[in-house]
Amino acid sequence: MKYSKATNYALHTMVFLTIAPKGKAIGVEPLAKMQDLSPTYLSKILTKLVKAGLIESTPGAKGGYTLIKRKEDISFLDVIQAVEGQTNLFRCSLEHDSFMPHDGCLIEQVMQDVETKMQETLSQKRLIDIANQIEQTEKNPFFKM
Repeated sequence: MKYSKATNYALHTMVFLTIAPKGKAIGVEPLAKMQDLSPTYLSKILTKLVKAGLIESTPGAKGGYTLIKRKEDISFLDVIQAVEGQTNLFRCSLEHDSFMPHDGCLIEQVMQDVETKMQETLSQKRLIDIANQIEQTEKNPFFKM
């Protein structure tokens, strides 16, 4: 299984916003620069995060992005679903009625069970845990701001 690059950038962006000074909106330019991305590309990702209700955008010269949701409540799954959507990763493509006595696809049932467990784990993992580790180092991208 592989997540899109957009999910990778969204997770990093959300960690950056989690460790940003409280009340300070961070513009798309510095967020893009931290990840060596085009601001246009990152703006598309930020739009998804805004639509998901994780962050808000403030227009203007001192505008930018800030968290809406409490940083202690934001899970990896929240961010992943904001970017990837909530569709199943595996969908059986065969019609099983003619040769399998069991209801549905047994392979799909196994895959859905695994996906459910993965989602449970990702919903328990919080971005703030990563942010706390970063804040304790001089590698904090906001250390010099």
